[in-house]
Amino acid sequence: MISENLKFVMETTWPIVLVTVIAIVSLRITYIIKNKKKFILYEELLSLIFVIYLLMFFQIVTYQDVISYGNNFIPFKELTRYQFGTKLFFKNIIGNILLLVPYGFFASYYLRLEKKRSALILVFVVSISIEIVQLVIGRCFDVDDILLNMVGGMTGYFIYKILDMISNKMSRNTISTVLTSVIIILIVILLYMMM
Repeated sequence: MISENLKFVMETTWPIVLVTVIAIVSLRITYIIKNKKKFILYEELLSLIFVIYLLMFFQIVTYQDVISYGNNFIPFKELTRYQFGTKLFFKNIIGNILLLVPYGFFASYYLRLEKKRSALILVFVVSISIEIVQLVIGRCFDVDDILLNMVGGMTGYFIYKILDMISNKMSRNTISTVLTSVIIILIVILLYMMM
């Protein structure tokens, strides 16, 4: 189910992702060479993954062909409508949680967030923005989506905090090697899921 949605998003976003990646990579390489900056592979890959995530995120959030059940301003109303384990459960419940896990992680990573409250505010602002934009473009506003997005964003924050705790106990070279390996493995898994 998740791989089907990911495949659909990649099929519809690959042109913009490809052009954007080429533009960013060429600018970044030029910047590094021109300014004699140190090239750290895992940091460059993380930044590139974040840009790709944002492009795919935009597609998911603004895609028009969605079955709408109307606006929902009552918390937990829609959450109880989906039977556990069904296709709609995974798409609507799990999908809304997973949607903001990367955002919670990347916001925490780039801003080095220490406080949960800061992450919570950032995730809330993005989540409420998604629902307002969806309402304006003809999709529906669902307060339950905001709650699920908050769970996902905070999960990303906690993943960052756990990884930060672990990295504080490791040397810089070990961190670089481990993170580069993990990112490459994730990219391979992602490419496999799209095939």
